[in-house]
Amino acid sequence: MPFGQQVPAVTAGEVPADGLLLDVREPDEWAAGHVEGAFHVPMGEFVARFGEVAERAGDERVFVMCRVGGRSARVTQYLVQQGFDAVNIDGGMLAWDAANRPMTSDSGDPFVL
Repeated sequence: MPFGQQVPAVTAGEVPADGLLLDVREPDEWAAGHVEGAFHVPMGEFVARFGEVAERAGDERVFVMCRVGGRSARVTQYLVQQGFDAVNIDGGMLAWDAANRPMTSDSGDPFVL
């Protein structure tokens, strides 16, 4: 993807319930609230765990999420450059919450941003 080109993105409402969601937030953000069934790979571990991501993704579209969309946009751009069908979830968890999409937390407490 050439420099300055838009990163492919979708809204939270466009993510299918059975879509492969890659959450690149930090462990404390994940524990506070996440999408059940999402694949969690913190951005700081992404390069080291790229093989896991590639294996999990296969030919499937990858929906990448962070808190507001900045970190996930960078990961999405990298995945696209590697030939994966990846899209950024515009607005991240904030948009997911605003769209009233389901979430869970490690403690069972309500999700708090």
